[in-house]
Amino acid sequence: MSSLADRIEIGNPSQPHCATMLLLDVSGSMDGEKIAQLNHGLQVFKEEISKDDLASKRVDLAVVTFGQDVQVVHNFSGIDDFEATILTANGSTPMGQAILTAADMIEQRKQQYKSQGVDYYRPWIFMITDGAPTDMQVGDSTWNKVVQCVHQGEAAKKFMFFAVAVDAAEMQLLTQIAPPNRPPVRLVGTRFKEMFQWLSRSQSKVSSSRVNESVPLENPVAAGWGTIST
Repeated sequence: MSSLADRIEIGNPSQPHCATMLLLDVSGSMDGEKIAQLNHGLQVFKEEISKDDLASKRVDLAVVTFGQDVQVVHNFSGIDDFEATILTANGSTPMGQAILTAADMIEQRKQQYKSQGVDYYRPWIFMITDGAPTDMQVGDSTWNKVVQCVHQGEAAKKFMFFAVAVDAAEMQLLTQIAPPNRPPVRLVGTRFKEMFQWLSRSQSKVSSSRVNESVPLENPVAAGWGTIST
């Protein structure tokens, strides 16, 4: 009997792929301008990647949201098959479950690549949040599991984890969750568009590199959308 990984068809299998997971906070506090700008940013991201012939063949995108619950809004696919669903904001912030879900999906996607002989870049998990997790507290079992997942996953090069703090997000907590080598970035105002343009440029850079090549990324501060606490 064939496994699920064998049955999933990977587009452009002769090309190396970069699995990119957008992990998006859609809790009630994101309502209003923030969710509107987030929705616009998703459309911008698709448009920018689609303009790059190589990136459009190599970037695989998935979207997971966390608010009322954790939802897989879009499972991994090529950028051509991604339609930006209009997200709405409500509920709490089950960030812990969302991070663990994202990491599991990344591993499943890598198994699909391996089963079909598709080469791949180091996957990305790109989390955007304006709050603090409501499904875990510092030091509890879920917290420890999530922090271990992120830090060990990054150290073992299973994925690259990025955290973006919007508005009143708990920067101190995000700093503990994020890998030590990549502290969270605070979004300047509601510059979601500029952030997603930076993300698309970064994905284009990765897509035009060799697998396992170290690719220097543009500093979010220089790009004008983020600030980094020191």
